[in-house]
Amino acid sequence: MPHTFNQHASILIIDDEPQIRKFLDIALRAQGYSVHVAENGVKGLESLASRGADLLILDLGLPDMEGQEVLTELRQWSDIPVIVLSARPDENQKIKLLDAGANDYVTKPFSIQELCARIRVMFRNKPQHLEQNIVFNDGQLWVDVAEHTAQLAGQEITLTKKEFQLLALLIRHQGKIVTQKQIMTELWGISHEEDTHYLRILVKKLRTKIGDSALSPKYIYTIAGVGLRFLG
Repeated sequence: MPHTFNQHASILIIDDEPQIRKFLDIALRAQGYSVHVAENGVKGLESLASRGADLLILDLGLPDMEGQEVLTELRQWSDIPVIVLSARPDENQKIKLLDAGANDYVTKPFSIQELCARIRVMFRNKPQHLEQNIVFNDGQLWVDVAEHTAQLAGQEITLTKKEFQLLALLIRHQGKIVTQKQIMTELWGISHEEDTHYLRILVKKLRTKIGDSALSPKYIYTIAGVGLRFLG
């Protein structure tokens, strides 16, 4: 049985080898994790920006960019734990990656038992931030910010990490305008303040899931060029 600290935890795998992605996907799902995969660095970073994850397994030998480049870009806006996979048992490379922000390093070939043990260590060591206990309930939409759960008409809604982060941020500031800059900084980091297309995509997906409409908003009201306000 999975330990309580990894229940519902989301893992992203960035690896260009289909057999490795499939193997890890099956093995980690069997451990109770939610798993997503990407075959190159660009798609991996896009997935993290739009969906989020609790841990990243990153292969070094990617077709479009070096794993170290992915790590350097990621560390500008995320502190997600990163386990690097590499077929290169190079001590200097390992030191460079750890200095660049990797949390752990596994050399191929590896056993799934070893990898799972290292993942458990990552989650045990990850700081748990206490969240203000806010519950929104209008009889239709119910959101528990601290528990990271949401329901619509009594049915649980499956939200990605980024979708829930945005919803929770808006609920915490209910009735007030949350600026685009504030949202971008909180969700993606200060270096992504101008990447507002991430936010437009995220808002559209979130609206669909909570039964909202851009034309006649019940929950998320857009102030063009300024930000968002949660009506409730």
